[in-house]
Amino acid sequence: MCIERCLFFFFFFNSQLIVAVNTTLHLKLRHFYSNDIVLRCPSCLQCKTAYVQHRQESFEQAPMYVAIMTYVGYGIVTLFGYFRDFLRAVGLEKCHLAQERQEQKDFIPLYQDFENFYTRNLYMRVRDNWNRPICSLPGPVFDLMERVSDDYNWTFRFTGKTLHNVINMGSYNYLGFAENNEDFLKTVADKTVQYGAGVCSTRQEIGNLSIHQELEQLVANFLGVESSMTFGMGFATNSMNIPALVGKGCLILSDELNHTSLILGARLSGATIRVFKHNNMHSLEKMLKEAVCSGQPRTHRPWKKILIMVEGIYSMEGSVVRLPEIVALKKKYKAYLYLDEAHSIGAVGPSGRGVTELFNMNPADVDVMMGTFTKSFGAAGGYIAGKKELVDYLRSHSHSAVYASAMSPPVTEQIIRAMKCILGKDGSTEGIRRVRQLAENTRYFRARLKEMGFIIYGNDDSPVVPVLLYMPGKVAAFAREMLQRKIGVVVVGFPATPLAEARARFCVSAAHTRDMLNQVLHHMNEVGDMLCLKFSRRKYAPQPDLCDDTDFELDS
Repeated sequence: MCIERCLFFFFFFNSQLIVAVNTTLHLKLRHFYSNDIVLRCPSCLQCKTAYVQHRQESFEQAPMYVAIMTYVGYGIVTLFGYFRDFLRAVGLEKCHLAQERQEQKDFIPLYQDFENFYTRNLYMRVRDNWNRPICSLPGPVFDLMERVSDDYNWTFRFTGKTLHNVINMGSYNYLGFAENNEDFLKTVADKTVQYGAGVCSTRQEIGNLSIHQELEQLVANFLGVESSMTFGMGFATNSMNIPALVGKGCLILSDELNHTSLILGARLSGATIRVFKHNNMHSLEKMLKEAVCSGQPRTHRPWKKILIMVEGIYSMEGSVVRLPEIVALKKKYKAYLYLDEAHSIGAVGPSGRGVTELFNMNPADVDVMMGTFTKSFGAAGGYIAGKKELVDYLRSHSHSAVYASAMSPPVTEQIIRAMKCILGKDGSTEGIRRVRQLAENTRYFRARLKEMGFIIYGNDDSPVVPVLLYMPGKVAAFAREMLQRKIGVVVVGFPATPLAEARARFCVSAAHTRDMLNQVLHHMNEVGDMLCLKFSRRKYAPQPDLCDDTDFELDS
């Protein structure tokens, strides 16, 4: 056991040897197409210019030795995983996972041991980096409850201590509306007194409140579309509405990096699903051509509908959809477009209206506009927007609309007050200041990380900033070291990412001050040197500070 443990820590935590990367053909293609200057979109020159202006995306590859050490490390962990399973089987090591009772040994097992192999032998060793309980508002700083484990993360116990004022770099609080300022939240408190905390009914029955209708009109005006409908849960907005739009005999073309809610909705619909390479217009157009020319399998009848599903900002990659080119392909092949703006609405665009505004495109070019209120608006729920006929159809056919409880009145008012603030309807310029502050913070944070030598993914306009760590040992060490420095980060690995692309995902907020970002960058620099995380081979010239928090001069 001592030899095993020494080898485990040698391969997982040696900062000089254990490094990670991906060198797959998939990444090479993605890197090539994301930086392709000569666009091959069959659209107009204006469409091409709009994309080139916002195409600064990076998917840099790390050196080859990093990939080698990554897979060597995974191989050794797998071998020791089987060895530990053998020790558990013969009773030399205690098994903490759920098991079938002895009298049920002749039953088909409910718990599949092999499916839990990764959980038992790798995830448990680093589980302390996830599900950390916080005990304060998830604003730019928060408080964490301290916990320790006496059995290698199988169980935890609280020490009774609290870590105060940890800088929050993981929450989706893009515009800082997750706040407890009593002046800002007065209207929310008033609506709670007036309507209560819950509706206890669906919109179809007696749960349709006047503030729900006010919010839907406000969302439609904000997006520049005819109508919108809101839902109480963002995940269900996708998973329950897609089956109402497509079904058997329809074709869904889905980006390979789409969110789980989109994937689940597509599967529940019963439609045929085909996956195209991430942001790869050649792959998408090839599938569109084949769909139009060949039709449905065996019968070759035309597809009833062809629906292209994409996201505005991809939450694990930080990349921005190539919207002008996708719209051009959609029009060329007479398909429909479903755009998920969960991470982009409020976060990009000169006035926070999402990727359609970022690319200066007509919202009417997008058939189904979807977004959530859980990020930029500091609330909960989601929306579907577009033509009035579309929204009216969903009001009577969407399972989420017919069977789910209506949105809570306090949550509804929180969204209304945040959206009015962005639009300037509250009589102030605070909303547009936050949108501009987020953009400045994003560009500043990304530029500094590149200068330090980290490999980061995504678009320069994206507040989602993935920093590649690669090796599970480094993922765990990075999160622990940053927490010791009072920096709260979110680290992500397999199966949420490809096996060799583990990363830390930073979410920049307008509520972060320049001092906070500088403090995070200072500690990132130290930890990056200590754990040998600076894999970038590109050279970036140092840039002056873009602005200070007080540099904004807004028109009244």
